[in-house]
Amino acid sequence: MDNFYSRTLSIQLTNALADSPVVLLNGARQTGKTTLALSFCGGNIISLDDAGTLAAARGDAAGFLAGLETANGNGSTPIAIDEVQHAPELFRAIKLIVDRERNQKQRVAGRFLLTGSANVMLLPKVSESLAGRMEILNLWPLAQSEIEGTSGSFVDALFDAQFSLSLPGASDLDTSTRLLRGGYPEALARNSDARRKAWFDSYINAILQRDIRDLSNIEGITALPRLLQFLATRSGGLLNLADVSRATTLPYATLHRYMSLLEATFLIYLLPAWASRLGNRLVKAPKLMMNDTALTASLLGINAARLQNEGFLRGAMLENFVALEVLKLASWSQTQPKLFHFRTQSGHEVDLVLENAAGQVVGIETKSSATVNSDDFKGLRHLAEITGKNFGRGIVLYGGKQIIPFAHNLFAVPIAALWI
Repeated sequence: MDNFYSRTLSIQLTNALADSPVVLLNGARQTGKTTLALSFCGGNIISLDDAGTLAAARGDAAGFLAGLETANGNGSTPIAIDEVQHAPELFRAIKLIVDRERNQKQRVAGRFLLTGSANVMLLPKVSESLAGRMEILNLWPLAQSEIEGTSGSFVDALFDAQFSLSLPGASDLDTSTRLLRGGYPEALARNSDARRKAWFDSYINAILQRDIRDLSNIEGITALPRLLQFLATRSGGLLNLADVSRATTLPYATLHRYMSLLEATFLIYLLPAWASRLGNRLVKAPKLMMNDTALTASLLGINAARLQNEGFLRGAMLENFVALEVLKLASWSQTQPKLFHFRTQSGHEVDLVLENAAGQVVGIETKSSATVNSDDFKGLRHLAEITGKNFGRGIVLYGGKQIIPFAHNLFAVPIAALWI
């Protein structure tokens, strides 16, 4: 299904392969990593999901790679290895090849294209093995702009000196529909909530049986689906592990380990708190985000009627949706900002804070209603006050159709701007 979608990250992947010896395309299963990688390696990719291939890679990593080099011939395309997290032994062997070619002043850019469904940088000794030799790109489920076939330039527009957006007219799908269908290509192909839920049930089971077991031989793996379902009820909110431990009756140490595994397999995303000179007056807990709102809906049995009738639920899911959309857009933007949330002990908060390399800050608030007023900008005004000249602008994304200026650097902007 993902063959039908052009992935905007392909531009970054092209650039990375042009000057980096090793490129790792990371992301959850079924987000389209293999399909994207195939277009860069002449259609030849070795999958470590195959038991025989995996045994060869683990048994003799250097010999395995030597065989791939021979098969690759003149090396005009990268050596591509799929699901590399299964064989961390390969990273040391890849380092030796890259260093050897560097010493011999041979071409080293674009030598290896790896994909992983688990964050290999969490594996022992991997991060130091390829430091300075590997660029990592994260491929998330499809952004709405990719589904619509538009440029996905919203994040860069936020940091432009003059704020200007042309709102899309390509699709009349309402936001609720977008929340429920998410961005997994295979789930998008299902035409009902029931069929999507069946797909996600199988998907979660496969991840538990493959990737999580591979990362850690844990006992009580049956607790993980229950934990994931509980976390879905807290999506968009501050993460308090002590509270989660009490509610799920999981020991704190076990919970911490499970959370690390869910994060490593990209099922959850922890949005860090923004830090400033306010120091201990800021709330430092991260916000918990599910990687896809359709996954959340499937875990909690949410349909269109429930989403429409339960305002708190809709608000939390919408905040999660916006955060992940902005994260995707930022991943291929020219600006490459870092993402945070902002909350003070006194109650001021901003859903998203984007900060570029120069320290310029943009704030985003999310509101589901079709109207907006001056009070909706309170958190953004406070952020502007404490950041001073570093404050670029503040945006309230809302359910209306017009861009409305509230000050020279404060705007109400339709949520549809996310897929321009």
